[in-house]
Amino acid sequence: MDSRLAITPARAVVVGAVIAAVIIGYWALRPGDTVKPAAGAGTDQPAAQESVDLSDSQLGTVKVEPVAERDFPTEKQAVGSIDFNEDMSVQVFTPYQGRIIALFAEVGNDVKKGQTLFTIASADLLQAESGLIAAAGVLDLDNKNLARLQDLYTTRAVSQHDLEQAASDQQTAQGNLAAARNAVSIFGKIDSDIDHIISTRAADPTLVVPSPIDGRVTARSAAPGLFVEPGNTPAPFTVTDIGTMWMLANVAESDSPAFRVGQQVKVSLDAFPGRMFDGTITTVGAAVDPNTRRVPVRSEIKDTQHELRSGMFANFTIIVGAPVRSPAIPLDGVVREGDGTMTAWVTADRRRFFQRVVKIGEERDGYRQILGGVQVGELVATEGAIFLSNALATASH
Repeated sequence: MDSRLAITPARAVVVGAVIAAVIIGYWALRPGDTVKPAAGAGTDQPAAQESVDLSDSQLGTVKVEPVAERDFPTEKQAVGSIDFNEDMSVQVFTPYQGRIIALFAEVGNDVKKGQTLFTIASADLLQAESGLIAAAGVLDLDNKNLARLQDLYTTRAVSQHDLEQAASDQQTAQGNLAAARNAVSIFGKIDSDIDHIISTRAADPTLVVPSPIDGRVTARSAAPGLFVEPGNTPAPFTVTDIGTMWMLANVAESDSPAFRVGQQVKVSLDAFPGRMFDGTITTVGAAVDPNTRRVPVRSEIKDTQHELRSGMFANFTIIVGAPVRSPAIPLDGVVREGDGTMTAWVTADRRRFFQRVVKIGEERDGYRQILGGVQVGELVATEGAIFLSNALATASH
């Protein structure tokens, strides 16, 4: 027999071991079975989350609450400035030409309707008053003449024609006086003023120019001695009703479709921290500025207390859609890390906290909208989150 084919005792042991391995492998790999790789060998395992374990003495530094849902309005915001409501502004001109005698209001003064703003020496008023005095004098003369002729007519000392002529002259004089009174009243003189002019036979050329509305003096170009004419700009005074003010803003072209006339706005100002003023959009610009790519938007702001001033900077917020219900975490529960990411700390046992990167949305009433990273019902640190981030940073160094 060939010695290469002979089965020695050592070779028999090796062959037996191979046969046993084949049999065991056959039974281990029956049809339908697969091989499961070891953990970490060829599998995608989630990255380990950074965690911080709190000691008993540290538990009081962190407050834990479940993530809840809150409503976040769909809003647009823009920056604008306060201005006077030009629709409620009146330029006060003199009704007749003349030279200004005196001024009775300054810029910023609140005035009432009918309150004197300035006076002028008016040649037209002087002429009208002179005509009034003359008409009153003619009527007085005609009244006396008619009475005298009536007495003479009883004794047939005058003819009926002379009496009738005197009566006609007296009636004409009455009409002329009525017309003269009306001419003077156009200048703002009341009946008592007119009666005083007639009784004293003294013409006063002083024309009083009053405020036509309740409001605030917002501009003044008048000065004593200045000659003014009706409609000659600039107006001596401008009075504005400040019960409402304008807010003027320029919004981004991309945001402009969200703005419509009639929408309600909330306005905040640096001058009044913590307060909100109500307003309504009244005008949305018809064109986009080719240089800034922005659209002008004008709103009327209620200011019943007359607190706003022209030129104040303002921020306004407008609701442009239905509220969105989203998970929310108190502001102290969200931390901005050094690399700019926003994180929250999640726990299951209130002792071990895991750092979780979150995607944030709007801020409202002390809560931050969470768009991703945590789910409703998960326990998160709502106070002390910064302490946890600092503790993790300290342990990493």
